[in-house]
Amino acid sequence: MRTSIATVSLSGSLTEKLDAAARAGFDGVEIFENDLLASPLTPEDVRARCADLGLRIDLYQPMRDIEAVPEAEYARNLRRARHKFELMRRLGADTVLVCSSVSPQAVDDDALAAEQLSRLAAAARESGVRVAYEALAWGRHVSTYDHAWRIVEAAGHPALGTCLDSFHILSRGSDPEGIEDIPGEKIFFLQLADAPLLAMDVLQWSRHYRCFPGQGGFDVAGLVRHVLATGYDGPLSLEVFNDVFRQSEAGPTAVDARRSLLLLQEEVGTARLPGPVVPTGVAFAELVTPDAEPLAALLGALGFTRTARHRGKPVGLWEQGDARILVNTGPAVRRDGARLAAIGLESPDPAAAARRAEALLAPVLPRRRAPEDAPLDAVAAPDGTELFFCAGDRPERPGWRADFEDTGRPPGQAGIRGIDHLALTQPWHHFDEAALFHRGVLGLHAQESVDVADPYGLMRSRAVTNADGSVRIALTVGAAPTDDTVHAQHIALATDDVVAAARRFREAGGSPLPVPANYYDDLAARFEFPDGELETYRDLGILYDQDAHGVFRHCYTRTVGRVFFELVQRDGGYRGYGAVNAPVRLAAQHAVRALTGG
Repeated sequence: MRTSIATVSLSGSLTEKLDAAARAGFDGVEIFENDLLASPLTPEDVRARCADLGLRIDLYQPMRDIEAVPEAEYARNLRRARHKFELMRRLGADTVLVCSSVSPQAVDDDALAAEQLSRLAAAARESGVRVAYEALAWGRHVSTYDHAWRIVEAAGHPALGTCLDSFHILSRGSDPEGIEDIPGEKIFFLQLADAPLLAMDVLQWSRHYRCFPGQGGFDVAGLVRHVLATGYDGPLSLEVFNDVFRQSEAGPTAVDARRSLLLLQEEVGTARLPGPVVPTGVAFAELVTPDAEPLAALLGALGFTRTARHRGKPVGLWEQGDARILVNTGPAVRRDGARLAAIGLESPDPAAAARRAEALLAPVLPRRRAPEDAPLDAVAAPDGTELFFCAGDRPERPGWRADFEDTGRPPGQAGIRGIDHLALTQPWHHFDEAALFHRGVLGLHAQESVDVADPYGLMRSRAVTNADGSVRIALTVGAAPTDDTVHAQHIALATDDVVAAARRFREAGGSPLPVPANYYDDLAARFEFPDGELETYRDLGILYDQDAHGVFRHCYTRTVGRVFFELVQRDGGYRGYGAVNAPVRLAAQHAVRALTGG
């Protein structure tokens, strides 16, 4: 199916919005009237620009407060409409969106609304224009799609049809099954938007919190299935009002939008994409740093040993159990300290995983490698983290480990089994995109978003995971986007005995993150512990949590650059990430930073 996007969904000038939509692969656009009014381009210029970009102008919108008004007011409305129809002729647009009236002058009279809309459609038809009538969720008298359709049906004009908007339908809790009673040829346009499930005024909800399909809580796919069952063959078009998108660069937002439609079409069966290849584990985490010494000291205190070095690059491999950390000091490293730059994901079919990623518009990363280096497929996540798809060693395709020469030292043995999860801080404008990317491209399951109190604001976090939890990635957007030291990335290391691991870390010269005594006083009030256990936690800086499935014990190292480590013990099937303790961790990191200046 053809895809389209409303210019109101993107930031920038009209020219920038059109360019971004075309680069992302959209077939058409809805021209939002304010974008045209603010543009120095004439309607003919916009028409030519869209033609050069391969974009069709699918809709001009919106025309407001037209119907069910006194005749004198309607005459003024019709005069205004005729002017817009002439503008549309110059623009090359053949469909106009008319929203149900919110005017105080509108009366609750369906027969009058139908008669005036019929006259509007007759005037539109003279200019080669169709009218798509849409029920706004906050319309004065018409606020549901079925009510709007009854008026269109009563009007009985061939140039008058209805526009269905998933937000207006689903935000009111209307049953979309009734859409199948509308003839497909009378559905002139379909606008799509998702939204988080919020209890708030529907107008404010619509104007500020819409998002792309798959990023909210609405069953957009279910609605689209009902629309397709009518025989509708128009475009799938996105109309998203979102404060974050309006402040973000248009290009990446357009790509995110297009990806959401590709995934939606896959879900409803109108597009075939390479199937998802769910990763089965974490092969490695790669840290880049201009100075390896602080990281080497931290990894050594955690019990890792440097077991190998890359044959042709300044990259060392540190291992303990199944946890593998690469430390890269190459010339391309930024000078802002250590950071988590890449994740190796174990994949049953790396090539197929890369094909899926490319089909969903993930940037495929070129690699400079020597002829003898193992071939690795890699793509970039929305935050810039490189994702490598790694296979085990096979005779025809050696794995990534073959690129390294052993140092002669065995992996460390300090109680760490592997990587429990990775936490990636997202740019503030990429949080919803990141969740959709990891779900759609990697086939991971996205858990519910949680809010975490930070001393300087509020953080949002959402974890994505595979079925058995062997891959867990926590996506976080911080309260202070510029505070990279506190809102850093971190690697959580799994252990069966966090007390022993924390004690070994401290005895090896490591610096655990100090936890305030008030935390342990509260812990004593919330839980009962055997004699001496709480004192041990207090001494080692260990935090504690329970859920319906088990117990979680964890502690943190101090931050190096933008990276810190977490020691994690899960018992009894605990499924969370200790979110209840995150405010304590964040406050402690702020305090350490204030004292040390880093």
